[in-house]
Amino acid sequence: MVQEVVLAVDIGGTKISAGLVGPDRKVRRHIVISTPANEPDIGDALQGLLTSVTDYTRPAAIGVASAGPVDPQHGTVSPINIPAWRNFPLVDLVSATVPELPVTLVGDAIAAAVGEHWVGAGRGATAMLGIVVSTGVGGGLVLDGAPYPGPSGNAGHLGHIVVDPAGPRCSCGATGCVETYASGPSMARWAREHGWSGPDARALAADAAGGNTVAQRAYDRGAEALARAITTAATLCDLDRVVIGGGVSGAGRVLFAPLQRHLDRLSTSDFAGRTTVYPAALGGHAGLLGAAHNALSAARTAPRPSDILLR
Repeated sequence: MVQEVVLAVDIGGTKISAGLVGPDRKVRRHIVISTPANEPDIGDALQGLLTSVTDYTRPAAIGVASAGPVDPQHGTVSPINIPAWRNFPLVDLVSATVPELPVTLVGDAIAAAVGEHWVGAGRGATAMLGIVVSTGVGGGLVLDGAPYPGPSGNAGHLGHIVVDPAGPRCSCGATGCVETYASGPSMARWAREHGWSGPDARALAADAAGGNTVAQRAYDRGAEALARAITTAATLCDLDRVVIGGGVSGAGRVLFAPLQRHLDRLSTSDFAGRTTVYPAALGGHAGLLGAAHNALSAARTAPRPSDILLR
């Protein structure tokens, strides 16, 4: 069993974070940078970040979480919210920066779900959906108490469930996806189209909490889309818990009160209606902890040299 620290990396559309995770499940040397817009700049920034975090420390393994879709088998990523990366060889870049270490890749929303299930608001759940509501909307599943990334590594991609076929066009190419209603930029965009003049989703949350009608309607609209997707997932997977994190979840009751109201209205079966919803407990550390857990699990199941020699 690996007892040394693991280098954990979490790559999203607006920020990239990295840190060292030890056996105590604490994140140390946590550094966060903004995600550059251009491919060369992203690569350079990521290399600099990894070098800074690992300075004077040799981790035992590296766990990488990235916005998706991801391809863990080939080590590539094509994040919808990072247009500069398409089939980008992320694992190769990380391996070149911190060589001679095992690198595992997982979707960022799956990593966040795993982190919350490991040490956060999802502890003890048998069937859990983790949702990240931020620049986009992502999801990850823990089923029968174990992460379920699916054969491609992208299971639980909740943000691109269609909740309204006649809805807005999504960046993924479909129409009416959850993300077009519930992501921070989508809610702010809708609010501006209906007379709100604030700059971003953070301001939108503050105005909604202060009683601004348009801001409240934007959150209600986003919460209804989330509720429809959660109800669908709960019906399909018999969930007992949903954990919601990401920047938009920081709005608190502005999001969670209308969400619960819509869930109560939309959940028509008893087993789906028993699903409970919790705010995430780990903040920006959830994805890092999930990436570290993924790396630790891979290290535990990897064949030892003696096993290989005995074959």
